[in-house]
Amino acid sequence: MGAEKAEPEKTADGHHIVVDGRRWRATDPTIPETFRQELVDELMSARRAVKAGESDARQRVGDAKTALGERGAPWWDERSGTEFDERIASAVRALVRKRRESSICPSDVARTVGAESWRAIMDDVRRVTAHLADQGQVIVTQKGQPVQLRDARAPVRIVRGPEL
Repeated sequence: MGAEKAEPEKTADGHHIVVDGRRWRATDPTIPETFRQELVDELMSARRAVKAGESDARQRVGDAKTALGERGAPWWDERSGTEFDERIASAVRALVRKRRESSICPSDVARTVGAESWRAIMDDVRRVTAHLADQGQVIVTQKGQPVQLRDARAPVRIVRGPEL
C-alpha cells in the first residue's frame, strides 16, 4: 500500500497553499473536477515538454496555470475585464491542446472559468474564441464544418487551429 499524499496547507482565506514555507496561489476551487483534471493533465504534459526543450512548452504551462486560476487575475476577484479575457483564452488553448483530436464546447470553457455564473459569461467566451479563431489558434466548427463564430447561431465546437 502506497503512502497517501497529504494536501498542502492552505491560508485561512483558501486563496493560497503553503509549500516549504512559500505561498502559492491555489487552484480555483469552483472549477468542475473533470475540467480541473484535464487542465492538470495538460500542465503536467507541458512541464514534461519544458524538460524536453519543446519550443511552445512554456506557453503551454502558462496557459494551463492561468486557466486553473494560479496566474493572472485572482480567481476570487470579479470575473470580467482584460485579465479575465486572458483566462478565457488560456482555458480555450489548454483544453483544445489536451483534447488534441477532439473538440471542446464553448460551455466547457465557461464552466471552467465562470463558476456558478458560467451562463452569464457565454458571450465573453464566444467573443474571445472568435478572436482566437481570427488568429488561427482555434477553428470553430458547426456540424464538422468551419464557420465564423460571429455568424453562427446554433451550437458550435472548437478545435485546435494551425497557429497553436
